[in-house]
Amino acid sequence: MKSEKANFLEDIRISVVIPAHNEEKYIGKCLESVIEASKLLKDQVEIIVVLNRCTDRTEEIAKTYHCITLKNNDKNLSKIRNAGIKIARGEIIVTIDADTQMNAHVLSKAVDNLMTGKYIGGGVTGKFERMSLGIFVSTLLLIGPLLFKYGAISVGIFWCYKKDYESISGFNENMLMAEDADFAKRLKVWGKKNGKKYGTIQNGMITSSRKFDKHGDWILLKRPKIILAYLKGTDYKYADEAYYENHDR
Repeated sequence: MKSEKANFLEDIRISVVIPAHNEEKYIGKCLESVIEASKLLKDQVEIIVVLNRCTDRTEEIAKTYHCITLKNNDKNLSKIRNAGIKIARGEIIVTIDADTQMNAHVLSKAVDNLMTGKYIGGGVTGKFERMSLGIFVSTLLLIGPLLFKYGAISVGIFWCYKKDYESISGFNENMLMAEDADFAKRLKVWGKKNGKKYGTIQNGMITSSRKFDKHGDWILLKRPKIILAYLKGTDYKYADEAYYENHDR
């Protein structure tokens, strides 16, 4: 006779992986949004928070939501994401950033899309928590070059089968920035080889404007070298500034 715990483990279908570096201001809202989106998939979702060099209350908050937590010290978002996905039990992987909230339909829509057999996986579109002319211009300045390099893709929140994630060797650990765009491009190519499309869930998230709040809404117009750093993907200085040494979150 199988134990109750064994049955619970077998029920896990979706693993939501959240990298978190000092995210006490945002992680609660992110987790609440994932839990709300999980209601349509009762007892099928696990949440994994990868605690990256946290010195604030991120771990404490994550544990109040009964998440699986994993500590990681890498200054590399690809390694951080990969570490969380490595321990994931679900056949479907979903990734979301800690300063982002998913809408209630995202998880069920991702499952529905994958179950059709038409999609290899995909991304999600959404909006910033606030918008201004400066944010709009800065976003366009970044999207244009990335579109030229990586093609038409959506990022934000990723969803795919774990087996397909493994087939493309996960997130590229040689990249410190724009690892999401690189992953999307490789997943799209893998899908094309298998006769499947790269999908996009529209209007599926709200993400923070904290980088603009800190550096100004016109930041990319004033500092175009940041755009070059995203295109390069391996610039330690800008990667630290953007992700890994951002202590005033």
